[in-house]
Amino acid sequence: MFSGIIKEQGTIVLNLGKRIDIIKPSITRSGDSIAVNGVCLTAVTAKKTNKGVLVRFDLSEETLQKTTLGDYKTGTKVNLEEALSLKDSLGGHIVQGHVDGVGKVLKIVPQKEGMKTIWFEAPKTVADFLVEKGSVAIDGVSLTVVNLQKTKFSVAFIPFTLEWTNMGQLKPGNRVNMEADVIGKYVLKYIKK
Repeated sequence: MFSGIIKEQGTIVLNLGKRIDIIKPSITRSGDSIAVNGVCLTAVTAKKTNKGVLVRFDLSEETLQKTTLGDYKTGTKVNLEEALSLKDSLGGHIVQGHVDGVGKVLKIVPQKEGMKTIWFEAPKTVADFLVEKGSVAIDGVSLTVVNLQKTKFSVAFIPFTLEWTNMGQLKPGNRVNMEADVIGKYVLKYIKK
């Protein structure tokens, strides 16, 4: 489980489709669960290099079909979060690292003092669970839905989030991993029974 609070970014150094290698700043061990742009992956190997820690991940067919990880080229910056322990503060919201669908950036509206409003298009597998002022994870970042119009929604970004995550690099048309709030998914399932 994750919180959607990004602690660091990494850089893709190799993408072979079913395997990606990422350089990251902090120590990681083989077997660790790490959310890479919101996708829970297992570190297959991890070794310290002069550029940071080189971590290798294997990608299943399911991961390649349901996420954007297969799209990334060498040099792509990705959001990273290590799995929570029971003593960690939640901070954001409960994020499983199980992507519900791939959405896209519709438009970016600059605001005062370096802030931005970004509009996204969500697939039905995500949109059905969105509520205004509710939580959504985009590329692993815990965010709050501001305005909601069926499958389109906006998020307000402060400069810190734009700089500390890869959200500041987004452009209209970019594809992003989306995960709906797990509590909403369970509530809807039980209501339908």
